[in-house]
Amino acid sequence: MIKNSIGDHIGHLSKDKKLKVLIESQPPFILQKRKKVYLRLCSSILSQQLSTTVAKVLYNRFLELFDGKEPTAQQIIDTPAETFRGIGFSNAKASYVHNVCRFFIENKITDAQLYKMNNEDVIALLTQIKGVGKWTVEMILMFTLGREDVFAMDDLGLKQGVIKLYGIKETEKKLLMQKIEKISLKWSPYRTYASRYLWNWKDNPPDL
Repeated sequence: MIKNSIGDHIGHLSKDKKLKVLIESQPPFILQKRKKVYLRLCSSILSQQLSTTVAKVLYNRFLELFDGKEPTAQQIIDTPAETFRGIGFSNAKASYVHNVCRFFIENKITDAQLYKMNNEDVIALLTQIKGVGKWTVEMILMFTLGREDVFAMDDLGLKQGVIKLYGIKETEKKLLMQKIEKISLKWSPYRTYASRYLWNWKDNPPDL
């Protein structure tokens, strides 16, 4: 279980006056661990480049193939790519979900094993899978493994949020990323929470 660190993360992140305004405008949340990491990876792959609504519809169609139940990795492998394409998967996504499940089975990867690994080792392990990039694994770290200190530098929404909140004018990409990273490091060890506040604010901005 993830310990309740609401007070800890709010106290630390509120030292940043700009972020404090975002925190005060949103309800607190608690990170939780989720089971069946292979399935969460498949879900994340399905949602890429889709709106939240469309991604949810596609995932529900996926579950319907298995009578509405969460399938095992072997069940996913045993389902032909043509079946997945028939419910709206692209060729690539049909291939990638098979890659994920095959990798988990062949390497005997368990949820318990991943829970014990540090962030860098989880990224190094899972990005070996074709179709799984660093951003996808970072989302797994945040929302499946419940890691408190993750900041996805390649996430467009987070970059836009930081640029807007802090009024960054830098246009040269390398310098811009350095500025964003410097700001995010101040939020450690609670960068996952800061990311959530930024994502929520981007969708529902308070008056600053």
